[in-house]
Amino acid sequence: MYRFLLTPRWWGINVFVVLSVPFCLFMGFWQLDRFEDRVDSHREREKQAEAAEVAEPRPLRELLPVTTATVGEQATVTGTFDPEQELLVPERMLDGERGFYVLTPLLPDDGGDALPVVRGWLAGDADPAAVPPAPTGEVTVTGALQGAESPRDVGPPTGLPPGQLGVIGSASLINVLPYPVENAWVTVREPAEPLRAVPPATATNTGLDIKAFQNLGYTAEWFAFIAFALFMWYRFFRRELEAQRDAALGLGEPGTPAAVPAAGAAPATEDDAGRTRSPSASV
Repeated sequence: MYRFLLTPRWWGINVFVVLSVPFCLFMGFWQLDRFEDRVDSHREREKQAEAAEVAEPRPLRELLPVTTATVGEQATVTGTFDPEQELLVPERMLDGERGFYVLTPLLPDDGGDALPVVRGWLAGDADPAAVPPAPTGEVTVTGALQGAESPRDVGPPTGLPPGQLGVIGSASLINVLPYPVENAWVTVREPAEPLRAVPPATATNTGLDIKAFQNLGYTAEWFAFIAFALFMWYRFFRRELEAQRDAALGLGEPGTPAAVPAAGAAPATEDDAGRTRSPSASV
């Protein structure tokens, strides 16, 4: 009864299912491992951020270059602000409000590259008249160290006027500032009024971001493929059995439906000799 499973057609179906199930299992568990790794990384980053809030600030040069281990660390640097090169970063959200960052380059006393410093956030459209002036003379800035932003993560507006910046990083500042700049920035921990502090961002690919939930979604998809492959195999198997049963009962050739009389036609009858007669046959 099950000899059809040994036909070339069913050999192909069976081999496909036998190979696809373990492959989908492997890919599903691999995506699940990726999601769990991101969860663990997110927890580690939370612990690191909590520790950084209470830790003593460290000199900036000890934390450069920026890595996932140093992002969010409290850094301190001494230098002089350059208000002539101040930039506004529009379309930045804080606590559900739309506003802009105030970025002022700091020229370190040690002669190193300029450091972009976000002095704070203001609500509304980017307006230079609303920005309080930067401190003059030598200052010591303390704040959370941040890595260069990615345009893909930020989604900056286009067509910005002079004096505004879409993405914070050396790649976007190299053609704006007249001197070299660090590929990092600092958000001031305690800005002057009316500026509000910009909370430090976590390192990319280390939290429960959209990529983490994509891994979880891919996990569900791979397991769904397994269920679909098994369901389709069972459906083909049942159809094959039904076709063989119909053939054994003389209801039609294997794999073809039985003949159905036309609507309104009388059923065929047998004569005295046992021969089948069509209802249209003459008597």
